[in-house]
Amino acid sequence: MAYGTAVTVDRPYSEVVDQVRAALQEQGFGVLTEIDVQATLREKLGAQLEPYLILGACNPPLAHRALSADPSIGLLLPCNVVVRRQEGRTVVEALDPNIMVEVTGDATLSLIAAEASVKLNAALEAVSENRTA
Repeated sequence: MAYGTAVTVDRPYSEVVDQVRAALQEQGFGVLTEIDVQATLREKLGAQLEPYLILGACNPPLAHRALSADPSIGLLLPCNVVVRRQEGRTVVEALDPNIMVEVTGDATLSLIAAEASVKLNAALEAVSENRTA
């Protein structure tokens, strides 16, 4: 089962992180949470990992509509976007918002998830094409 969308680019990780933030903002998303998985696993386990960042992205109007339809949907929010290094390249992945519909079985979330998908895919496309500020 595919649960996300990804693009892989040949640009430096830190540059791509900045581009992802800009692309998300262009699509009306803010970053609510940021988890530096590489630093956390190094600190807690002494594990060595390629750079790996999880951004919790939120589009307030879409989140409000989803929470109005199902207050428990907060368990599945925000939309996670991952930026990580793999084999010398930078990978950007976004959770497919349609997973909310699949998990909840609530068809009223379909239009919201579809709109979020369009916006997240546009952000990934902008990063892929290097069209962000």
